[in-house]
Amino acid sequence: MGGRRQKGKLMRLMLIACIVAVFFPTPGLAARKNGYSQPRKSYSTPKASRSGPVKVRGHIKKQSGAYVAPHIKTAPNKTKTDNYSTQGNANPYTGKQGTKSPVPDAPR
Repeated sequence: MGGRRQKGKLMRLMLIACIVAVFFPTPGLAARKNGYSQPRKSYSTPKASRSGPVKVRGHIKKQSGAYVAPHIKTAPNKTKTDNYSTQGNANPYTGKQGTKSPVPDAPR
């Protein structure tokens, strides 16, 4: 009879441990994949060597408090001729034609 009680207590203890593990995971385990710590990906600060489109997460502008929806932009570089908004180019995701001049206005 004593063995059944111990077995029942052990089963309840294991059930409670499983529930706790599911609802309260430790931060160290949640950040790991395959046992190795993974760096957090950030799409808002692209690498200088990246040349393709860059995903930008939705965010709130500090100055105005306006929400900016997630979007895709060209990687930053020193030219304006390859931006989606430049005349002669089209945004491949929206189909919208560029309207901005590739040559900056002369300083006044």
